[in-house]
Amino acid sequence: MLRFCLLTIIFAIATSVFSQQPLPKGMTQAERLIWDEYLKNYPSDRGTAPPAETPRTPAEWEEMQGVIITWAAYQQNLREIVRHAKQYVTVYIVCSNPTTVQNYLAEGGVNTDNIVFVEADYDSVWVRDYGPQSIYLNGTNELAFVDWVYNRSRPNDDVIPSVIGAELGVPVYQMTQAPNRLIATGGNFMTDGHHQGFSSELILEENSTLTEEQIDNIKYSYMGINPYIKMTTLPYDDIHHIDMHMKLLDEETLLVGQYPEGVSDGPQIEANLSYILNNYQTPYGRPYRVLRIPMPADEYGNYPDDWSDYLTYTNAVILNGLVLVPIYGLPQDDEALDIYRKAMPGYNVVGINMRNVIPASGAIHCITREIAANDPIFISHAPYRNGVDYSTQGYTVDATISSAEGISNASVYWSTNITAGFNEVTMQQGEGESYTATIPSQPVNSTVYYYISATNSNSKTVAKPLVAPLGYYEFELNSTSASTHFLDVTTSGNGYTNFIGNNLEFTEGTLLTLSASASDGWQFDRWEISGTTYQTSEVQITINENLSATAYFTEVSSVFANMQGKLSLYPNPASGMVRIANPTTSKNPIVLVVNAAGANVSVDTQVQNNEITLNAATLPSGVYLVKIIAANRVWSGRFVKV
Repeated sequence: MLRFCLLTIIFAIATSVFSQQPLPKGMTQAERLIWDEYLKNYPSDRGTAPPAETPRTPAEWEEMQGVIITWAAYQQNLREIVRHAKQYVTVYIVCSNPTTVQNYLAEGGVNTDNIVFVEADYDSVWVRDYGPQSIYLNGTNELAFVDWVYNRSRPNDDVIPSVIGAELGVPVYQMTQAPNRLIATGGNFMTDGHHQGFSSELILEENSTLTEEQIDNIKYSYMGINPYIKMTTLPYDDIHHIDMHMKLLDEETLLVGQYPEGVSDGPQIEANLSYILNNYQTPYGRPYRVLRIPMPADEYGNYPDDWSDYLTYTNAVILNGLVLVPIYGLPQDDEALDIYRKAMPGYNVVGINMRNVIPASGAIHCITREIAANDPIFISHAPYRNGVDYSTQGYTVDATISSAEGISNASVYWSTNITAGFNEVTMQQGEGESYTATIPSQPVNSTVYYYISATNSNSKTVAKPLVAPLGYYEFELNSTSASTHFLDVTTSGNGYTNFIGNNLEFTEGTLLTLSASASDGWQFDRWEISGTTYQTSEVQITINENLSATAYFTEVSSVFANMQGKLSLYPNPASGMVRIANPTTSKNPIVLVVNAAGANVSVDTQVQNNEITLNAATLPSGVYLVKIIAANRVWSGRFVKV
């Protein structure tokens, strides 16, 4: 306690010159002067051992329950963040006077629904850097927080993770005492949710008393990070935080800022990108998909190497279905927002003007800190990318799905026409947490859209992508591997079909509906398609091989001229099933049920070798005539439905 009081006094003296303006994201000159003394007097009672088992640090695009902001500066910008964020997550506002904050929000038309006010002391607005990092404990998936030594001499900010942990009842693991002391900042860390982490080499510079291996071991023990990718710092980014020039949009997509060739930090960004692509892969063992977004010049056409502010569009935050992107009133704003919308279909992408904030070396990501959800459902899936070869066997969708409560069901939803909705295929559980399903074969050159949905034993459901069905994965079926097949269509008797002729040519995978209509005095009997019999006049087929189809028609007059005899029906009268001794050897006789008005009625019929059964349960009471037609012969009989 004495050390904390001393830190507070040191901080107050050092920052008195900034009393009329908010603290910047980087260190002030005064803070630099007291940094060594600050670390020397850092509280010795805050460190904790790492979790008993290796945890997992969730990615930003996973399900979130909340977001934290600190009401220290830039209130108008914070109000806009709250306006949008509260529709997707609970907003936790760290503040000294909740009433003042409520009044300011109300003046801008923002009510306090889904907002929690946390009264606490603080020093600055940059909660990304000092706020709690969410992790999930191994085995239980319990939400926990990780804390580090904030790389600024701001003691009130540095204890905010413990404040939020107490507010939510979430345990806090602190990397604050040797041998596990780590000086770090949230803006210089990203993860893919599959244990791979990213930072600049600032993490090495600020922990110079530790070896890189020791740093990696601390990150692994407390956050489950391995491998831990570190990139060369940029010459014109004073704070060296990677969220100022790059962002992970999903497990396989890197959004990377781009300067004009040779300008400012452009060359080093390109070198760092090459380093990642040449040495690392996605968690699915594939190359990263790289999207570029402009690093804009300021209003005067200047870049950071010519004393401009460090304008960036990558300093955005993802909160479930919402993406908040910094904009600056520049011509490139619309282009940047469009890049996000195309890269993240189904998300609500909103721009907030941060021109007044960026001179302090931060934007939206820097002043927000998300809180991961309780009771998570983790879905890991390597989506189909680019074109997929056509297959008659369909398209397998594999996923790893886990929940501490157990998965009760999982499905793949797919469509080739999303306006008509999605079809469901139940996933089958394999070994452990592996699940699989197969999307049926679709026509060549079609586009397949799909997503995964899983429900745990608590009846909680999560989709992958999280915003599905508004967002989804998609792939196109290549035509290069498709074969050509032939269809022969003929008739027997007098009738018509929608296709007729020999050697009708179709591409493999084509879906067809064959339909048959009888001429006057004739009736449809059956379709025979390559050895298979169909009793319906319309049959849907898929062209995966050469096929022959014949539609058979029977002359009605000749049928009734050759009536053979009576049928034996029992029980009679009947209320449910009616059984008939099968008088014919035909495998597919025509069975007609006619009511007293002379109209055919629909009845569920089962034909076996020795017996025909009719389900009369749904028929109204009355007398019914049954006719069985086969091989130009007719048998008839009556029964009474009671």
